[in-house]
Amino acid sequence: QLVESGGGSVPEGGSLRLPCAVSGDIYASYCMGWFRRNPGKEDEGVSSIDSDGTATYAESVKGRFTISQDNAKITLYLQMNSLKLEDTAIYYCAAGFAGGSVFRAANYGYWGQGTQVTVS
Repeated sequence: QLVESGGGSVPEGGSLRLPCAVSGDIYASYCMGWFRRNPGKEDEGVSSIDSDGTATYAESVKGRFTISQDNAKITLYLQMNSLKLEDTAIYYCAAGFAGGSVFRAANYGYWGQGTQVTVS
């Protein structure tokens, strides 16, 4: 089970930190990711982190967002700084990576319920 939290409404230029709690049988240590979705648009890969801590970021968030995990790998985080209007979306964490592109949603088998981030 994946459970995101930390969403909310922030002014442009503000910051939010999204935790994603991992529990159950999900094997979280290989690769996990963050995606976001807006109505009528495809899921957009935001960031991923693999088992050795190597992070990957979409160009749209590079330099502003930071992905991390706690040492026990039971919580995944997304620190979002300098938020822009276009960052408004529902943010999802994903696990159960099956290989391929880390920014392709279909390559993940487990998803959280999402948390809304609104920048205004």
